Amino acid sequence: MNLTEADRLADATLAHARTLGAAPLAVVVLDAGGHPVVVKREDGAGILRVEIATAKAYGALGMGMSSRDIATRAEKQPAFFTSLAAVTHGHLAPAAGGILIHDETGHLTGALGVSGDTSDVDEACALAALSRGGSGGR
Repeated sequence: MNLTEADRLADATLAHARTLGAAPLAVVVLDAGGHPVVVKREDGAGILRVEIATAKAYGALGMGMSSRDIATRAEKQPAFFTSLAAVTHGHLAPAAGGILIHDETGHLTGALGVSGDTSDVDEACALAALSRGGSGGR
């Protein structure tokens, strides 16, 4: 994940949010190692939104699945996910809005996390950004 691509994904996420009239968002793009490449927080986004977006993306990377899929699994295995939250020092948010990013060859390059509106809207904005660039998500 390079800075140019991460910045493009973050901007596309925010642009889609504006077309939906979404609440102010925070967008975080992590590289495949879980390091932040781009962090953007719109004016008016809540003070925890960057941390939540990061946790959605970080959890997706750590578990190898979208944060929506993590939420589904968490409902079925609450004890495991309580332990997982402890192991990750709280860097796991089992709610839609965190998706994996793959390059055109299918190689994992990072994750995109979004927070600020409902989880469904957060995820829709992230997926729209990926669809604009052809990178694979979820």
